Amino acid sequence: AAKGGFTNPEAFSLSGAAWYSPEDKYEKRKYPDFVEDGPLDQQVTGGWVALSQHYFLTAWVPQKDQGALYSLGVEGGLHRIEARGPQVSLAPGQRFTSDATLWVGPKLAEQLDATAPGLGLALDYGMFTVLSKPIHWLLTQLHKLTANWGWAIVLLVVLIKLALYPLSAAQYKSMAKMRKFQPRIEQLKERYGDDKQKFQMAMMELYKKEKVNPAAGCLPILVQIPVFIALYWVLLESVELRQAPFILWIKNLSAKDPFFVLPIL
Repeated sequence: AAKGGFTNPEAFSLSGAAWYSPEDKYEKRKYPDFVEDGPLDQQVTGGWVALSQHYFLTAWVPQKDQGALYSLGVEGGLHRIEARGPQVSLAPGQRFTSDATLWVGPKLAEQLDATAPGLGLALDYGMFTVLSKPIHWLLTQLHKLTANWGWAIVLLVVLIKLALYPLSAAQYKSMAKMRKFQPRIEQLKERYGDDKQKFQMAMMELYKKEKVNPAAGCLPILVQIPVFIALYWVLLESVELRQAPFILWIKNLSAKDPFFVLPIL
């Protein structure tokens, strides 16, 4: 069994237990929910259990072809997840061997993926995993080029913006087109006064006549939002940024700018 207490309950990252089974895949439970969400009583073969905090993980990976009983518990203020088993009865002279792997350390994606199936999911990006994983991979490749995580982030954002440029350009063109029609829309407002129904009909007729789509400026933004949320989660979860220096006064990329220079810029 692995044991742990509360870290920071307000952290965005998972602070609690996680486990994996080939059938149900990755599951998790935060410390406050250990009791509220009911007991865990699951027989698993080929999975793992873990306790997670922001950058670090303690994981127990039983032998993949031997079943184990997964359970959660709280005792004396300590939160526990365990994989118990298998139960074995031996006759005199018989032998039995069971191998398991213990991971204690930072959440390093490549090493976690190589340790056990699904263990890389403990680097928890939530619903944006499908986007965050390739972004994290690209960030590590850029770090190999720059040898500085700060410049790697700068290059990463530039590449993402270049990749999304067609969407941004379409958004800006649509917004410019809408600004062009703003004086005519103001004229319609003056013409129909408080009659909102007639104003809306006249405005829609104008859009139809001029082949203007008022939603065209919003759709590119909606496509880009998940990408930048995924980027945010990568920067939040990457242990590589912990205590990593950038330039000048930036000595720790995982901490806030002490002088608020970057936010102001």
